[in-house]
Amino acid sequence: MLPMLQPSSTAMSAAACGRKLAEMGIRPTVPRVRIATLLLAAPQHLSAEQIIASLAANGRRVSKATVYNTLKIFASSGLIRQLTIDDSRAWYDSNTGAHYHFHDAESGALIDVPVPEVEFSRLPPTPDGMEVESIDLVIRLRKKR
Repeated sequence: MLPMLQPSSTAMSAAACGRKLAEMGIRPTVPRVRIATLLLAAPQHLSAEQIIASLAANGRRVSKATVYNTLKIFASSGLIRQLTIDDSRAWYDSNTGAHYHFHDAESGALIDVPVPEVEFSRLPPTPDGMEVESIDLVIRLRKKR
């Protein structure tokens, strides 16, 4: 299990998260604000299970269905980014800016890789009438043998 990240000194307050949700057209219910406050505490990658566990550890019970439904709303609105790295779970990324990822296969940890750190020498031609919207890159890591 990955360690839970604690809110940073620059974490958004619950009130600020509520305003952010409202600005994005998301009704700021108490569970949604709690989930947003946790996710937006720092640039991080959390699974739904980690979110549920972290909320419970802080005395905040939120149903599994509410967490999953909220994450779906947040991802579809662009507040967070849903990542599917493998078949075991989805990750929710609070950093919605352009970046790639290292994935530690042993721990499951995701580490952001800034766009300038990666170079593509060329991309294949796109089908007629299409253009590249984004590129998702996951660099899978394992310990040296």
